[in-house]
Amino acid sequence: MRRTPLAELLQNELERQDFHPRLPGYKRVYEAIRSAIVSGRLPQGSKLPSSRDLAQELDASRNMIVAAYDQLQAEGYVDSHTGSGTYVADAVPDGFNAKTMLRPAPLAQVQEEAVLSKRGGRLTVEQGFAAYEVQPFALAGQMDLLNFPIKTWQRVQSQVWRREDVGLYDYDTQGGYAQLKRAVADYLRVSRGVTLAAEQVLITSGTQQSLDLVSRMLADQNDVAWVENPCYWGAWSSLYANDLSIRPIDVDEDGMNPSAADFASAPPKLIYLTPSHQYPTGAVMSLARRQSLIDYAQRTDAWILEDDYDSEFRYAGKPIASLQGLAAEAGIHKVLYMGTFSKVLYPGIKLSYLVLPKQLVTPFKTALYDLYRPGQLHLQASLAEFIDQGHFTTHIRRLRQAYSQRRTLLLAVLEKSLHGQLSKIVVDAGLHFLIRLPAHIDDVELTAHCQSQGLSVRPLSRYYIGSTQARGLVVGFAYVDAKDLVESGQRLGHLIKAALEAAPHSTEKALYETR
Repeated sequence: MRRTPLAELLQNELERQDFHPRLPGYKRVYEAIRSAIVSGRLPQGSKLPSSRDLAQELDASRNMIVAAYDQLQAEGYVDSHTGSGTYVADAVPDGFNAKTMLRPAPLAQVQEEAVLSKRGGRLTVEQGFAAYEVQPFALAGQMDLLNFPIKTWQRVQSQVWRREDVGLYDYDTQGGYAQLKRAVADYLRVSRGVTLAAEQVLITSGTQQSLDLVSRMLADQNDVAWVENPCYWGAWSSLYANDLSIRPIDVDEDGMNPSAADFASAPPKLIYLTPSHQYPTGAVMSLARRQSLIDYAQRTDAWILEDDYDSEFRYAGKPIASLQGLAAEAGIHKVLYMGTFSKVLYPGIKLSYLVLPKQLVTPFKTALYDLYRPGQLHLQASLAEFIDQGHFTTHIRRLRQAYSQRRTLLLAVLEKSLHGQLSKIVVDAGLHFLIRLPAHIDDVELTAHCQSQGLSVRPLSRYYIGSTQARGLVVGFAYVDAKDLVESGQRLGHLIKAALEAAPHSTEKALYETR
């Protein structure tokens, strides 16, 4: 049987295309006709043969051709008119380039040719978690979450699931599960001196989401944000991603220390702080500094973002009261208070809280839903029960005792390994040490050396925005199994000692402090 010109065209398309061997027959016909249409080889208005005739000419089943025609019609490439036939539609744009849509490029090629936005390029110039996130420093050991009460947690979750509460299966439109917001408010009021009502609490999926939401809601492009220097990398990267202009403010032993030039510059829209335990230096912001910044925020209409990321872990003395509570006592409501459950339960729980001034509650609740469609209501309900049944405070008490013991053990091992080459400056809080080093020590190089010896540490200098003479190592100890602490601590001490002795003309001592 002699084929018509159209059948010859389609046969050539079928032979030309490099189809996947498992691609269904109707899909091959569909791709061949679509290619001919978008390339212009089948011009607009062209009539296609009937499904029966084309099936005979291509020696294919009629069902295959019918399925291909149906797909083409569903996607707008052809129009079918009863009694008249099937025609190439007029909706294909003139000059449309079929080369860009015939089939996806290989994955490797896609990755090579990916073009990110300027923002995307800035954010992915390095992997933040690999450069900054503090991990257990004994790489060879198992991550120890300190006997998190898994069975108790599972029992509480089972209780919640057995309720068969239909509302827990839906999106969350109220800024968090009501019982959890009440539990958080009660906990913060007693343990952190935060002034709040339950309705001021917003439950978020991690501090990063809280920061992103605040950036979007309270600042516009190119608005100024003050951040501590050195700073928590997740904070400045979130602010940076939302196109804010970052102004790093130096930190000393009393916390963020704005200079006269900082105060004389354009006032910030946002001021990000970790006042109770500065990240990563461990400094506690003095009362005078707190009062000064609260007053400055009130005068300039700036918002203070207080990140209280690990307030549960102070090993001596009373907990540091929140900056939010201090501001509220003065009748100033310019502080947004943030905290997380990832430090005290387990990292992957990804539940945090954001305490808002009352005037921000309604718009933030709306934005939280519209931007993120929050859920996890079963998880939130389980956490609320875990807190209300007393398991949360029991767990924190055990954690604090165990982490204190590990901290004491590691300090003793380091002192012995370094034979007095460390001068102690101890801040009795936190989940890892900051080991300060003399300025002539290359902390990035030392970090790489530690990594090669199975130890995961982070260089202090990398946490600074801009150049700095500060050098040191940030060393996590909280999740290291106790049996690995001694050996790993000795190995770390020997590496630090070797780095100090490699510069014999220096008489400076390393300092360590906890954060």
